[in-house]
Amino acid sequence: MMIEKHISALLYRYQCVTVPGFGAFLTEIQSAQLNNDTHTFYPPKKLISFNANLKNNDGLLANHIALQEKISYDQAVANISREIESWFDKLQSHQTVVLKNLGEMTYNVEGSLVFVPNTPINYFTDAFGLSTIISPAVRREELKAEVEALEEKAPIIFTPERRKNYSYLKYAAVFALMTSIGGAGFKMYRDNKIDQETLLVEQSVQEKVNNKIQQATFFIENPLPAVKLSLKEDKSTYPYHVVAGAFRSKANAAKAMKELIAKGFKARQLEKNQFGLYPVLYGSFATYADAHQNMKKIHKTEDKEAWLLVKEL
Repeated sequence: MMIEKHISALLYRYQCVTVPGFGAFLTEIQSAQLNNDTHTFYPPKKLISFNANLKNNDGLLANHIALQEKISYDQAVANISREIESWFDKLQSHQTVVLKNLGEMTYNVEGSLVFVPNTPINYFTDAFGLSTIISPAVRREELKAEVEALEEKAPIIFTPERRKNYSYLKYAAVFALMTSIGGAGFKMYRDNKIDQETLLVEQSVQEKVNNKIQQATFFIENPLPAVKLSLKEDKSTYPYHVVAGAFRSKANAAKAMKELIAKGFKARQLEKNQFGLYPVLYGSFATYADAHQNMKKIHKTEDKEAWLLVKEL
């Protein structure tokens, strides 16, 4: 069974897909890029990386395989284990494990697992339909030189017929200019007069309004104390979540959540997901940056296998 096709399917929706006993494939969104040398525009995409330290089974991959292959969850876990054993056999014999649409896995001279991504497809669904565009460079200086060369080759020559006396046109232009200036001056004078009259009326009305306000002013001797309202921030709607684990037993999930709360985390327990598991969260965050920063702190101080879930609740 080739489980890489199931990993690829999950990478469209999730930022972390863990292969139990082997490692986890992670994604990071890269914005659109421009190569100035080749004049090529690249659409935004997901960059694939690999972390060999995340090996615990979170149930995501096994549940997906069970649903797609129409087998039991335990059978899916067993199939994953057999596939991982074949990968390790190839790696131990210094062969390269090629994972279609993901990349290649090898051992380096130090015996560490090295992943080289090779993703011909774009896992970023928001960029669906966008392709690489090559735009020719705009040759401004070359075009300018060509225009100047054409001007030198084709100078403008005035024929005798074009040098007739058109002096009467100058007088007509002067007359039209004086007429337009006189009309503009009269309009400016009239508009200025209207503005002055409008300002006087507005000042008179404003004075009357101020007098009415002064007459209606009153004071309260014993005012009621101000009421302070505190709005509680609702973190249940945040889309970015740091996951501690997913449990098949609801009781075990509740126990894990209580332990995290006792350690000072704002832990939460989600409802059963489509895979029949109860996810337990270290916390939820409004932005990806906050969630990623907190996940890195948890990796250093608490749990290296915590992962990030992006989901609107």
